Amino acid sequence: MARTALITGAAGGIGRAVAARFAADGYRVVGIDLADPDLPGVTHARADVTDTTQVADAVRGALAEGTVDVLVTCAGVTEGKPLHRTTETEWDAVLRANLGSVFLCVREVLPRMIAAGSGTVVTVGSVLHRTAAPGLPAYAAAKGAIAALNRQLAVDYGQYGISFFTVSPGWVRTPATESRLDGRTDLERLRQSNPLRLLGTPEHVAGTVAFAASTDAALLNGSELILDGGASVISPASLLRDAHREGMGLPPL
Repeated sequence: MARTALITGAAGGIGRAVAARFAADGYRVVGIDLADPDLPGVTHARADVTDTTQVADAVRGALAEGTVDVLVTCAGVTEGKPLHRTTETEWDAVLRANLGSVFLCVREVLPRMIAAGSGTVVTVGSVLHRTAAPGLPAYAAAKGAIAALNRQLAVDYGQYGISFFTVSPGWVRTPATESRLDGRTDLERLRQSNPLRLLGTPEHVAGTVAFAASTDAALLNGSELILDGGASVISPASLLRDAHREGMGLPPL
């Protein structure tokens, strides 16, 4: 019998790639999203993952005939502005979309995984809780909380045979992220920002998520897997050295 994977945000760039990868690997895949991912082998369960009732209904409907083996939470928004210009409503909305949705979905599947004595939960985070980018305080806070929650759940539910992972990408080339760039110049700057000179793709993330869901990753329970080509391990000194070598000098104060 095919294993079952629930993927939230399955119509988005990363979520769509994850859903496609699990379908290709032979899983029975249910994509939870407001939009239909329209992928072969993926069943659409329409739901707003920030709504308690809709999440419960989507999960129960998807699992009416069985249990869940893997949950991958990809849903979220990359929105923000400097903290002093952020309203409480805006702050709450970003945390609800990025962190609250994880809470709702994980809470809904845990009783089934506990009863089955097995399961894997993979939350898609971001390196931006480690290496900050301007103007995204709520987003960074939510992604940092996801990584902390992952560690806590690994401790609490490992005894039931359930594993937890956070996969935290750096910049990934999706339609949503490309819309924020200024053409080829920004793309090249991003490509040069990590030691591999490699632009991340949704398929890179999907491959790592698939690995986390495999038995090969069992002893990595509670881990955060960083996918940024090594960008976050570059020392500030080396960045300055490279800048001087390229004639860029120091930025004005």
